Amino acid sequence: MLLRVNAINDETPSIKTFELVDPEGLDLPVFTAGGHVDLTLPDGQVRQYSLCNAPAERQRYLLGVLRETNGRGGSRQMHERVAVGDLLPVSMPRNNFPLDGEATRHLLIAGGIGVTPLMAMAHRLRALGADFVLHYCTRDAAQTAFRDLISGDGMASRVRLHHDGGVPGSGLDVAALLATVVPGTHVYCCGPAGLMAAVKAASDHWPAGQIHFEHFAAPVGVAVLGGQDGFEVEIASTGAVYCVPPDCSILSVLLSEGVLVDSSCEAGVCGTCTTRYLSGEPDHRDFVLSNVEQREHVMVCVSRAKSARLVLDL
Repeated sequence: MLLRVNAINDETPSIKTFELVDPEGLDLPVFTAGGHVDLTLPDGQVRQYSLCNAPAERQRYLLGVLRETNGRGGSRQMHERVAVGDLLPVSMPRNNFPLDGEATRHLLIAGGIGVTPLMAMAHRLRALGADFVLHYCTRDAAQTAFRDLISGDGMASRVRLHHDGGVPGSGLDVAALLATVVPGTHVYCCGPAGLMAAVKAASDHWPAGQIHFEHFAAPVGVAVLGGQDGFEVEIASTGAVYCVPPDCSILSVLLSEGVLVDSSCEAGVCGTCTTRYLSGEPDHRDFVLSNVEQREHVMVCVSRAKSARLVLDL
């Protein structure tokens, strides 16, 4: 889709929201809470941004973008080069971080810009009359996005703000919050690596199916690339076989051989390069695919193979 930037607002000194609309005023494709879109930047780079407005809204997509000073340049382009009136290529929405329809209660834990997918969840849960609480962790009030919205009558009773003043561990007591496993409660977390790690550690005793994470980057200390052994990948449509050395990804080998595969993050967190495989045993290293999805699909940007050969449905 080619969408028009209808409005840009400063949520905090480092976070802007971008409202995208159809140039002809048409309804946009439906999205679900926790979903995101791929957006093509002015220089051709593609980045994923979570949709943070209410899924019931059909006239707009709202994206929240943190200006990352040490990033790869995507957020700087959004903050510095994108203006109201610009037309930007945007993908159809997809969702790697959905609400669980079987849950009787939802516990949302957000840190900084990680609040964006959880805001859409809060909108959806409020519309459903569901039982939920959003714990939102930031440095201070000035660094808290969507302040007017979350302090309004519709959200205030559901939101708990936690400011740590820049001192890790002095805000939300994650261990206490997750100490007791509550049947029917599902936990959703998105935010900085430290918060994600704290929630993971505090929820290790919870059933795996009740804890959900949305990663913007690979967790710190987790190796997603490389391996001790090389292996082969076979392209089912042509029979071509390529060797994947220990220090290369499947994706990089395929691209070097002229096999086109859509990709973006190259860190196993966006799902763009998800590819069906027909035989072999993958060594899954992504942070997106469910156990069921991994039975048929592999993310070629980070995953490797435990078998000598992996046959891809390409």
